Amino acid sequence: MRRLLFLVLAACAPALSGCGTPDRGHDVAAVFDGRAGQWVDLTHTFDSTTIYWPTDTAGFRLTELAYGPTPGGWFYAAYALSTAEHGGTHLDAPIHFAEGRLTTDRIPLSGLIGPAAVVDVSPQAAADPDYLVTVADLTGWEARNGAIPDGAILLIRTGWGARWPHRATYLGTDRVGPEAVPHLHFPGLSAEAAQWLVEERGVVAVGIDTPSIDHGPSTDFMAHRILYAENISGFENVANLDRLPEAGAFVVALPMKIGGGSGGPLRIVAFVPGA
Repeated sequence: MRRLLFLVLAACAPALSGCGTPDRGHDVAAVFDGRAGQWVDLTHTFDSTTIYWPTDTAGFRLTELAYGPTPGGWFYAAYALSTAEHGGTHLDAPIHFAEGRLTTDRIPLSGLIGPAAVVDVSPQAAADPDYLVTVADLTGWEARNGAIPDGAILLIRTGWGARWPHRATYLGTDRVGPEAVPHLHFPGLSAEAAQWLVEERGVVAVGIDTPSIDHGPSTDFMAHRILYAENISGFENVANLDRLPEAGAFVVALPMKIGGGSGGPLRIVAFVPGA
């Protein structure tokens, strides 16, 4: 978190110049009270409409344990929840597709917090629901914004977030179970682009506003395999990427800290300086 605040405060210095002569304490306060920018929630709500991979048929369950007045006269509410790791806005820990790599609880904060690079391929995805993000898409972003920085979180905006929570349009099918998998259609990251990120850039995570960083028709999940083998995590079903600029925002992505987990529900937010 200290690293995030350093990055945010450095970017926010012009915005803070009108706040008197701030010391470090005032700078930190400005990040959180709205004077230095805006926080954007990139998380879909977990509820009965949450979309899971078609083979995870149980979905999200919230069971009421107590709700109402107690014998002592005060109100009390409690619930039990049940969910697969990989549904809704969630983390893919590297071990999800790479044996011996990081589990959910072992991912350091430096792998979950960092500057955002938002690559918008929504026009291409609108024309082709199975669109694969290319190296040219990434270098095109760099031509406008400079090299993707080390420690960055790459966020791929395909426009699919606007389809949430409509399963048929979001997944490409309303089927459930294994028979649905051959009918999935949504954009993703190409193997070539994943390999380029590994070899040429130092990103710590890749997020996308679709159910998977591999596109719907994938049968070999190469983007998963390439990135996760290098302990680069994935964030899937990310929301509200249309509210972020291409560059200049910062991401905090904190999953449920599940010991030995291959993923988990994710609360991901972004800070946009000066917004």
